[in-house]
Amino acid sequence: MWVEKLKLEYRKTYLQKEFYYIIWLLDNQPIGHSNVNNIKFGKSATLHLHLWNNDKRKSGLGLEFLRLTIPYFFKNLCLRKLICEPYSKNIAPNRTFKKLGFKLVRTYETIPGWINFKQIVNRYELTNTEFENIKTVHNKVYSQFPS
Repeated sequence: MWVEKLKLEYRKTYLQKEFYYIIWLLDNQPIGHSNVNNIKFGKSATLHLHLWNNDKRKSGLGLEFLRLTIPYFFKNLCLRKLICEPYSKNIAPNRTFKKLGFKLVRTYETIPGWINFKQIVNRYELTNTEFENIKTVHNKVYSQFPS
């Protein structure tokens, strides 16, 4: 079912997409992905990230892959804002989003998605303007981002 849904999304234009996945490769092997959903083209989307193997987590790969991935979400979906709501007790993504310039907006209890349990999440946001400023001022953070 999920694969069929992905195939349908792949054929859609960016304007039509309900979600958008980017698969991460390490040594030509898929090891994780980042995706957005709740897409409001030209406005906002909700960002997710997953490293599929436990041995690859907490290695800095998520940070490096997001540095390469985030520009595509902003550019291809013409976003003004990216939102992410990781589980508040999951230290790695919370640190990662802060390092990438996301601002903590609030902490609250919710069920973030259909595969999740009720939990306390931290809502982070990064606007396109903040993203562009970070790229310009802190070139080392986003030095590999395409224009």
